[in-house]
Amino acid sequence: MNCRVHFYLLNDHFSIEHANAHFEGEESELNRRFQWEDELEITSEVSDIEVIEKANYSLQGDLPDGTPFDHEVSDMRLFEIVNKNQRIARIACSESILSHYEIEELKTTIVLNVYIKDNEPLANPIAGIYIAAQEFPKELIF
Repeated sequence: MNCRVHFYLLNDHFSIEHANAHFEGEESELNRRFQWEDELEITSEVSDIEVIEKANYSLQGDLPDGTPFDHEVSDMRLFEIVNKNQRIARIACSESILSHYEIEELKTTIVLNVYIKDNEPLANPIAGIYIAAQEFPKELIF
């Protein structure tokens, strides 16, 4: 199966009452359900998505001067995208900003929808990784 991952930043100001009264329950230009949406497509064969709550995520990379770093970010929800028990990709979101998620299996595609609360600043250092600003490693803020 293919896999698509959608991220949605919820809009706290969305009014379902207004949508129901004026737009048959649908959002409108001035009453958006989401502030933004992002999408990733996994092109490898995928058999399942394993969900791990309150896990640690290892944020790794190189600083601008070339020095490598490796910082553990705790209290993350991990979505392990696997094929035959082998991890293909890892999606992660801080538990404090995660509203909810849905996994939907269609005929040829597994779809993961991740809904993020909009009441707290966040960082997106790598595609598919969302970390609450208060939990982002201070050593990596310049």
